[in-house]
Amino acid sequence: MQGLLPYLINGVSVGGQYALIAIGYTLVYGILRLINFAHGDVFMVAGLIMVYSSATLPMYLAIPLVLLLTVALGFVIERAAYKPLRSAPRMSLMISAIGVSYLIQNLAFYFTGGLPQPVTNAIPWISENVTVFGESTKRVTLVTPVLTAVLVAALVYFINHTKIGMGMRAVSKDFETALLMGIKINSVISMTFVVGSFLAAVGAMLYFTNYPSVAITSGGMPGLKAFVAAVFGGIGSIPGAVVGAFLIGISEELIKGIGYSTFSDAFTFALLIVVLCVRPTGLFGEKVTDKV
Repeated sequence: MQGLLPYLINGVSVGGQYALIAIGYTLVYGILRLINFAHGDVFMVAGLIMVYSSATLPMYLAIPLVLLLTVALGFVIERAAYKPLRSAPRMSLMISAIGVSYLIQNLAFYFTGGLPQPVTNAIPWISENVTVFGESTKRVTLVTPVLTAVLVAALVYFINHTKIGMGMRAVSKDFETALLMGIKINSVISMTFVVGSFLAAVGAMLYFTNYPSVAITSGGMPGLKAFVAAVFGGIGSIPGAVVGAFLIGISEELIKGIGYSTFSDAFTFALLIVVLCVRPTGLFGEKVTDKV
């Protein structure tokens, strides 16, 4: 068990990072019934912004800039690619999301030349090594689950106790009725993308602290695993996304710990297949009945 302890600690940290991405998926799906395939690429762009901003600005300016620009990107994506399709068939929204994903990747390829950008200036303090139970790890491993819990608690409070949060809950329950009751649908949806992008930016800064570089494809696998976490927990459920992310992160790292690292990614997607076959609504998902 002592040999698996570092993997367990890393699994909790990775699970927290997946959770911050998965919440973006589950928030957008809860309101628009849309899988935002571009969300993983927003995560990747946040990593690139972190690389460039930390190389030219002091860290106390670089971090807010990463958050601000990532939030602005999420807002622009919603207004440019999704808002014009508000009354279009759901398939049109999905195709638009795929198009945005490839557009972001190609723009990133243009600006980076297709080369991975080295993370030369990691965030101080959290990138330092510490000793936990006799094992050396980066402080970000310990910070991530704590910060994730704080952000999730703040998000739950925001959704349950603010006017825009109550609007988000109303829209997720019944889009048309919320519109008829005077709720500003466009503002609610934009705020959903803003919150999701903000959390993805935080997740990117934590995630890439453990990696030497950021490539244009760096958002692909974390984005897919976060999506699996959201489905596993019950897409549309914030607690479900968080629980699913932690379970997947811990399981992946433990699989690596017992010597089967080749199958760690395969496990995640095999889990998705099993969950969809056995419980399509996920752990915390509610069964939806169509009205006739």
